[in-house]
Amino acid sequence: MNAFAPEQYKELLLFLGTAGVVAPLFRRLRLSPIYGFLAAGFLLGPFGLGQGIHRLGLDRYGPPWLSHLVSSFTLDNVAEIAPIAEFGVVFLLFMIGLELSWHRLVRLRRLVFGFGVVQVFGCAAVLAGIGLALKVDPTAAVILGFAFALSSTAIVIPELADRNKLGSPVGRATFSVLLFQDLMVAPLLFMVMMLDRHEGQVGTVLLYFALPAFAAVTLIVVIGRLVMRPFFHLVAAAGSTEFFMAACLLVVVGAGVLSAIAGLSMGLGAFIAGLLLAETEYRREIEVTIEPFKGLLLGLFFVSIGASLDLSLVISSPLQTLGLALCIIVVKFVVTYLAGRVLNLSRPVAAESALMLGPGGEFAFVLITAALANKELPGWLAGDAMVAVTLSMFAVPLLGALSSRFARRTMPEDPELARLPSLSPDGDGKVILVGFGRVGQLVAEMLRVHKIPYLAVDTNAANVQSWRRESIEIYWGNAARPDFLKRCGLLKTRALIVTIDSPSASEEIVKAARGLREDLTIIARARDADHASELYGVGVTDAVPETIEASLQLSEAALVDLGIPMGHVIASIHAKREDFRKMLQPAGGAAERRHELKLSVRSKLLPD
Repeated sequence: MNAFAPEQYKELLLFLGTAGVVAPLFRRLRLSPIYGFLAAGFLLGPFGLGQGIHRLGLDRYGPPWLSHLVSSFTLDNVAEIAPIAEFGVVFLLFMIGLELSWHRLVRLRRLVFGFGVVQVFGCAAVLAGIGLALKVDPTAAVILGFAFALSSTAIVIPELADRNKLGSPVGRATFSVLLFQDLMVAPLLFMVMMLDRHEGQVGTVLLYFALPAFAAVTLIVVIGRLVMRPFFHLVAAAGSTEFFMAACLLVVVGAGVLSAIAGLSMGLGAFIAGLLLAETEYRREIEVTIEPFKGLLLGLFFVSIGASLDLSLVISSPLQTLGLALCIIVVKFVVTYLAGRVLNLSRPVAAESALMLGPGGEFAFVLITAALANKELPGWLAGDAMVAVTLSMFAVPLLGALSSRFARRTMPEDPELARLPSLSPDGDGKVILVGFGRVGQLVAEMLRVHKIPYLAVDTNAANVQSWRRESIEIYWGNAARPDFLKRCGLLKTRALIVTIDSPSASEEIVKAARGLREDLTIIARARDADHASELYGVGVTDAVPETIEASLQLSEAALVDLGIPMGHVIASIHAKREDFRKMLQPAGGAAERRHELKLSVRSKLLPD
């Protein structure tokens, strides 16, 4: 048996400690956690505290415990965590694919293949031209031009999400360009391989690169269309949270690896898999399952970016590194802004998008590394370029803050972009109906009669699949999870109606919903008077006990048949129902206040 070696787990423990401290601290300070992860990566990296202690000579002349302490808090093997960190981008693109769907992607095509094309090729041309003017080799200038033209999906998208701008016109325009850039990674790698080939070898490179790439994308799409929905139906029917999580991870990692084997980016394969699952009934539950992995792995990605920053190169050649980083941001800002204006984007949208897309991105490292391996870039130039890209990526949160201030002074919204689909995970004000059995279906029918849009949730995979075929917007998932409710749009919903027949489950759902929104109208089905009283205690606006309602309906039918006028019967039944409601509500006034709030917002449930 091998002896236990604590140092083997040092990187893992350092990262988990960083994630546990940095994210909550920076959110409490109302700063983006990206700042924290980048800074922590630099401090813990090989060029941070460890090198600082060495330069000051404290490792030789200071107390021995100091060197030991610093070495214990230093990431020695950044290259080893980089492949795992790359999955942060993979999971991010998968989640974007889930939110986007094929239909929404088609509607964004003008931005993706219009704004994206002009931005990438425009920035590459100008940056390559500057390189040629500075006597850089033409091949190296072209490669660096395209490498610098790419922006950081992994940093820009979370930055937009943190500022609630992902669903705004700026978010849609920026995401469209980032998507086109991700699609361009494979052709650009192909270009790098071709630039140093003789004419007769181009066909061979095309055969061994383009064909596998096309085959991989085709395979992912075909497998996704034929297998993914039945596969998730089988896993969901098993009712195991662990198996469902394993299935989600299998799809994301499997699609990414298949894409990478074919020479494409792993993120592109995951993005396609997300698109294929976006229209399925398992989408919301998949989002909730994958979100924690995405958050952790993106944090690791930012830590690895920070750890790769070598300030000694900046100090030794500040003009080359800082000047190059500033040149990248300024040139890309100007070209992107002009591209947006050429495509009729409003000035505020074009300017904000240009600010977010100005810095470099993670795929620049991929292109520069490939060019270095093919000896198309000299080592010193590749090193300066990587440092400049890293420095520019550090500027994304600062530029995001600047764009927010800029946006507050400008507006209005771009009318053409306003018609495009939102990328925000929030819902659109539909009533959420939990439980789609006989009771839920009757409630849904009445909502349809009064033209009130709704979104249904159920845990029976077979029923969900069946209703999906009838074009009902219904999702499979656990509505007792606050994150799942938020993904279904609880923060913007008009009301939550719980029709399930499990007392404990309905109480958990009500607790989760009330914890997210104090002002929400919640109507829940109750077994009897005792269950209704418990539901009022956990926060429902109205509880409907089956036994009491059955008794009231019997009384109504009997009184009408006995000749009592309908108006008097309805009034007396309504008065008795109110008596029961007051009797079942807990003392203290909270339920009464909710009832008053319900009366004030009830009109919102009715169509204008």
